[in-house]
Amino acid sequence: METPRTDGAAPPVDPELGRALAALGAAVREPLTPENLAAQQEQDLATRARPTVRELRADGLFEVEELRVPGRGVTLVSARPAGTAGPLPLLYYMHGGGMVVGNAPSVVPQLLREWAPPLRMAVISVEYGLAPRVRYPEPVEDCYAGLVWAAEHAHELGIDADRIVIGGKSAGGGLAAALALLTRDRGGPAPIGQLLLCPMLDDRGTTFSSHQMAGVDIWDRTSNATGWQALLGDRFGAPDLPPYAAPARATDLSGLPPAYIDVGSVETFRDEDVAYADALWRAGGQAELHVWPGAFHGFDSLAPEAALSRDARDARTRWLRRVLTQSENRET
Repeated sequence: METPRTDGAAPPVDPELGRALAALGAAVREPLTPENLAAQQEQDLATRARPTVRELRADGLFEVEELRVPGRGVTLVSARPAGTAGPLPLLYYMHGGGMVVGNAPSVVPQLLREWAPPLRMAVISVEYGLAPRVRYPEPVEDCYAGLVWAAEHAHELGIDADRIVIGGKSAGGGLAAALALLTRDRGGPAPIGQLLLCPMLDDRGTTFSSHQMAGVDIWDRTSNATGWQALLGDRFGAPDLPPYAAPARATDLSGLPPAYIDVGSVETFRDEDVAYADALWRAGGQAELHVWPGAFHGFDSLAPEAALSRDARDARTRWLRRVLTQSENRET
């Protein structure tokens, strides 16, 4: 395929986000490569927070437990506001990390803080296998096994199996999109929504933005290719790759739950995420798309107090509240 022309500079970075990025230093821009992947994984294990169940309980504010899915041995971190009666809607969430780093407990504090009490919902974060120790289809199968198990044990978990939103960020957003396709095609649990935050959807690296942001975005085409290659091995870039590996490959997006998709204008994933929203609309589906002006990959995590980050979190919360309210009204 012909390489897209990328005449001209990348869109400008939001000034507030730019100052936050500059303060983090040059290391945050170092690309992930096959040569430094093992070292980056070791560093992530050593430095990324991995809060314990006791810490996640936050002095009794939340009920938290680690669960194991029989068969696959997948760990789920299950949490809910303490003292909440009745079955709660569930956010079933996959962490980010380019398919190669990250852990399930690290994202739980923010999920609880942002959404659990104000929306009266439970959260499950999935500890899926990381590449290249495991390759496709293992991570998405981990996520599917956890979703099926949670839905089957909804009564014991105190969740409403008919009000599950699947979601994730970056690689986790790609897994959430793949999970929506997989559970549709297998007749598994039917989510009421998919929350796709800067999702990693396309292994091919052929979009305009993937070339335009080379050396600009903190997760650029070099890092992206490294993550995809770690996940796919010899199947990286194969013409017959299934959509459950790379959802941008999907040719049938009908019958999927409403989607929330957001991405930055200064981001490698911009064009593949916009195209995915467009494909959902063309298939007769629902999608709410936000392209945050001047935002790079993971901007809201690296600069959480920036005005644009606050706007992004508010928009996600409004969508979640709307989806949950609509599902509750349908039940009544």
